Amino acid sequence: MERSFDEQFSLWRYCHVLMVERQIGTKSGTGGSSGAPYLRSTLVKRFYPELWEIRSSL
Repeated sequence: MERSFDEQFSLWRYCHVLMVERQIGTKSGTGGSSGAPYLRSTLVKRFYPELWEIRSSL
């Protein structure tokens, strides 16, 4: 099954969050980020958000 780039990257983000939670738990991440909580907040981000917004207007 072929998946879109956006879908593949979302899946990678989700797997990455799980791996980080297993490895460091709630410790701070690199660069001073909050670690897993920050990564979890990025799960809703999409590539080309403008295209997702405009599709309802067409």
